[in-house]
Amino acid sequence: MKKYNVAILGATGAVGREMMKILAERDFPLAELHLLASERSVGKKLPFKDQEIEVELACDEAFANMDIVLGAAANAVAKRFAPAIKAAGAVFVDNSSAFRMDPDVPLIVPEINPEDAKKHNGIIANPNCSTIITVTAVNALNKLSPIRTMIASTYQAVSGAGAGGPIELMEQVEALREGKPVEPKVFSHQIAYNLIPQIGSETFEGYTTEEMKMQNEGRKIMHLPDLKVSCTCVRVPVVRSHSISVALHFDRPVSVQEAREIIADAPGCRLVDDLPGGRYPMPLETSDQDIVFVGRIRPDLTDDCGLCLWCCGDQIRKGAATNAVQIAELLTDK
Repeated sequence: MKKYNVAILGATGAVGREMMKILAERDFPLAELHLLASERSVGKKLPFKDQEIEVELACDEAFANMDIVLGAAANAVAKRFAPAIKAAGAVFVDNSSAFRMDPDVPLIVPEINPEDAKKHNGIIANPNCSTIITVTAVNALNKLSPIRTMIASTYQAVSGAGAGGPIELMEQVEALREGKPVEPKVFSHQIAYNLIPQIGSETFEGYTTEEMKMQNEGRKIMHLPDLKVSCTCVRVPVVRSHSISVALHFDRPVSVQEAREIIADAPGCRLVDDLPGGRYPMPLETSDQDIVFVGRIRPDLTDDCGLCLWCCGDQIRKGAATNAVQIAELLTDK
């Protein structure tokens, strides 16, 4: 089996470190692994399998001889280094939103549209975390009848805001327990014992950037150019794993039994749907693994051609790092 030289751009961040973990877990066919970050992290050593790898400076020359570069850095960094990565002959699998809506860049969830990865021109985009979890949950239903509209509410864990999110939540809980004031830094408001119904900045008719990603990216991934989505994104005081409430409307009525059967067989999904038994997807059960749990499947009482469901998935793994490594696997002969 051929082995590949891989670099992780932004290796010291939460997603970059998770990418290292996933590469090891999935036994990716590595020849060399290079960890790239900013100057302040150069020289640090990060554990990988039974060794430690020293962090190198992210610069144009660092991509020489690389086959695949996994991007775990911000938009500006992705845009800065994309030309050098392509010039080096590597394929850039980027987790930022910099290239997602570029018509020349495939946007991939391997369980849904792996064939699109072959159309790359040196860059493949990894979708938004909530988008990945949601479309993985609902895509199989599109085979029963085309999905026309989707109304979604996301309940997004604090770790989705980076490594500082869980720290801020824990610090606020402790401060409030001791009767001390809290000072939000990572989030715009107190997150402990609270919900914040804004993720991202306003971009269109009162919708935020995070909310519009569900519509724009969902259309591209599922090849549904006319899909209409209304989304509300909420930050919740949960450490890890995003949850999404979804109402779907189809061309024809789709029964609950049909939906359960096809979701149970859908790649990347697990049906967890037993309301009387108290079994349904929850963040605690879906953290630190790669399957999207789907449940609470029921008729939409406002539309005879509608269904409602609830899904949960680990946004750091399947919503980011694992999906990127799965995309990289599409580029190998594994």
